[in-house]
This record gives sequence, structure tokens and C-alpha cells, in this order.
Amino acid sequence: SGHSKAVRDISFNNDGTRFLTASYDRYVKMFDTETGQCIGRYTTKKIPYCVKFNPDEDKQHIFLAGTSDKKIVQWDTTSGEIMQEYDRHLGAVNTISFIDDNKRIVSTSDDKSVRVWEWEIPVDSKYIAEPSMHAVSAVGMSSNLRWMACQSSDNQIRVYDAAHKMRLNKKKIFKGHMVAGYACQVNFSPDGHYIISGDGD
Repeated sequence: SGHSKAVRDISFNNDGTRFLTASYDRYVKMFDTETGQCIGRYTTKKIPYCVKFNPDEDKQHIFLAGTSDKKIVQWDTTSGEIMQEYDRHLGAVNTISFIDDNKRIVSTSDDKSVRVWEWEIPVDSKYIAEPSMHAVSAVGMSSNLRWMACQSSDNQIRVYDAAHKMRLNKKKIFKGHMVAGYACQVNFSPDGHYIISGDGD
């Protein structure tokens, strides 16, 4: 069966045969794409804000969920068990991205920080937080996985260099749209030359 409340995020596996949904009913559910049948239910009794399959072919049974209680939870869909918890954020976790050949994870949160984690090590290896930063509600990765565009709640898109120590590219800050209070997504064109964003205005 489906969810009893709104769905906040969706993640497909690599071949598109299954997808995960994160809902305000506090469940992550896994569905068979062809039949629409629910084939897995996972909950920590907290709201999952984002969900992401591990992109590695040999780890397609593993997913991460960022939750309202400041954690990233790593689930094994084969056993239905929690494998790991990444518990360093001070606010709800909004986005999860894989970088560096999927050896590292980048997460953003309502705590106005960006954190980088080594896979399966629950201590952040890099912590990015400045007084000028705002909460990041959405993230888009370029097709070459080098650039990460962060939708900031101060109506700016900030671009980080995911290939070089998650450095902020201060020449690539995009303004002129209204996203505060809206769930506006951000993404790159396939060639990486353009960024597209939703606008709440």
C-alpha cells in the first residue's frame, strides 16, 4: 500500500526496477516500479526528509535516509536492519549526495551546515558552516559529479567543488529568484553549462 501522508522525496535504484519514497507518515517504503507493489517498509518513528540509494552496483540493497531528528540512517533492505547512524547534525537533515566515487557522502541540514562523511564512518570528515550561510533545502549534482549546487534559503544558489575539498566557488553564486519557504529544486543541464531552479515567486 502507499503512504497515509504526503511524500517528500523519491530515489530510484540504478536500473529503475525499484524506488524508495520518504513520507510525512514517518515511513520509507520501497516499491516495485513495474507492479507498484510495496516490497519494503522502514521507520525510525521520525519523519524521513530525504532518501537515497547507494549508487554502487554491489550496494544497491543499501539506502540512506535523512530524518527530522538530525540523523542520517543507513538501512539494509535485505535484512531490514539499520546498519549505521550518522549523528552529528544539529537540525533536520534535508539532502544527501554521494561524491568521490561514492566513497563519501555530503549532507545539508536546517542547522545551516554542510557536512562531508566517509562511507560507513559516523564522524564527519569536513564541516562547512559560516555566519553568512543559511539552511540548504535542495542540492543538484553536475553530470560529471564535480559541482554541487546548493539551494540556500536566503534566495541564493551556492556552488561547491565536490572534487576539490568541497570548496565554495565564490564566482558562482546565483541570485534573483525566490525560494525561501518553498521546496524548489535545483539542477544542472547535461553539459554542466547551465543551472536551472524552481522559483516560488
